[in-house]
Amino acid sequence: MSNTPLAIYQTAQIRELERIAQERFGISSDVMMQRAGKAALECLARRWPHAKSIAVFCGGGNNGGDGYVLARLAQERGMHVAIWQVEDSSGLQGEAERAFSNCKQANVPMSCFDKSAPFALVDVIVDAMCGIGLRGEVRANIAHVIDMIEQMDIPVLAIDIPSGIDADKGCVLGKAVKATQTITFIGLKLGLLTGSGIAYAGDVVCHNLQLPAELFAQVPPIAEKTTLTYLGGNLTSRPRDWHKGQSGHVLIIGGDCGMQGAPLLAAKAALRVGAGLVTIATYPEHAAYLNVATPEVMVHGVHTAADLAMLMKRADAMVLGPGLGCSKWSKEVWHQALHATVPLVVDADGLNLLAEQPKTRQDWILTPHPGEAARLLRKTVQEVQDDRLHAIQTMQQRYGGACILKGAGSLVLSAGKIPIVCDKGNPGMATAGMGDMLSGVLGGLIAQGIPLANVAPLGVYLHAVAGDLAAQQGERGLIATDLLPYLWQLSNPPCK
Repeated sequence: MSNTPLAIYQTAQIRELERIAQERFGISSDVMMQRAGKAALECLARRWPHAKSIAVFCGGGNNGGDGYVLARLAQERGMHVAIWQVEDSSGLQGEAERAFSNCKQANVPMSCFDKSAPFALVDVIVDAMCGIGLRGEVRANIAHVIDMIEQMDIPVLAIDIPSGIDADKGCVLGKAVKATQTITFIGLKLGLLTGSGIAYAGDVVCHNLQLPAELFAQVPPIAEKTTLTYLGGNLTSRPRDWHKGQSGHVLIIGGDCGMQGAPLLAAKAALRVGAGLVTIATYPEHAAYLNVATPEVMVHGVHTAADLAMLMKRADAMVLGPGLGCSKWSKEVWHQALHATVPLVVDADGLNLLAEQPKTRQDWILTPHPGEAARLLRKTVQEVQDDRLHAIQTMQQRYGGACILKGAGSLVLSAGKIPIVCDKGNPGMATAGMGDMLSGVLGGLIAQGIPLANVAPLGVYLHAVAGDLAAQQGERGLIATDLLPYLWQLSNPPCK
């Protein structure tokens, strides 16, 4: 596991890194292509060590050139190789044309793809059709190949990015290849780690093509992928004379009629990541029984905004929104909570009320899923998902503080910081209460005095990894409280 964040780039930045590699370091594009093809073959051999036959689908650009290099090297290793050309080879230029010519001279079997042509079953399919330069929907010939691959139960290695995925945004451009594994080059691509791209990429491996480390200092990344090791420095061991007051007090506000479970989930999560005290401020009728199953939580019924104001004086962090609703009572406590002088986590109906009455502050964390983000931005969900990076950048500029755009490949952005991508988590977490758990995690971390800009990525990562550990028992049927023992485990540094 890396001790530093992993750099993520967009297409223009990758092109700039390639240009600098050639002009300043004398590494030709032909050398980079040869290295890419070799690295891809080695990746294939590691993942499928018993593979004897492969089909390589090559497009008309440099991605196809990588495929031609792989095919030639694979044949040299004794594999049975078939190249399917999905673009006219006469359009190939430069290093891609040379890679094609080398294949031809080596007598690697090649055929122009025709959807009516017979296709012999192979052990692995290699996708080298479009690469990161694709703009606009895939053409019909590529779409035919994608349809065919979809119908086969054959593993797929995608070179650089699955064909049909936008490398910068992660959206599907008409149709896309679903890869078993993707090997990408020079640096990670944002489109592999968020949006639909994360579902199409399979396992992602990054190879830097042996480019010198000093090259990467020339082009700042667009985002970073982080690890618990990188963020875990915020979760230090406590001295023996520690007391609960030093662990902070979290106030969770929510639980309108019929939704009293939501703030309780948040409260349990806050305790499991180390908060010393947790109080729930809730709809009055719920206060008498809400903590029966969790006596560690204090519960107060809030009749008026003045009742809430008294509780706010004791808090080190506040969570506003789990089960809050949009009733008259909800709006009264929401308005009062915005007077908080301590950091605030806003979730669920707290965000929906914010969308109705936009405000800005620098000491809060907003945690929308795509639907809530769409309301905050006055966009459609599809517009948010089509460019998640732009969505979170706009949201942070408009509302301030730290923003988390939840979903596959959650994005985190704080003022003055580079966006952070979390590629952990799983479909089993798409169930009721998971967002409440995240809010409680964030509140619990803030209460312990961790800086807000660190809390957002750390909380997202803890929550996602806890979900992955819980899902080892199976994704289907995973429920929010299954994460609690893993949050407890992950929040404690290893003993020295």
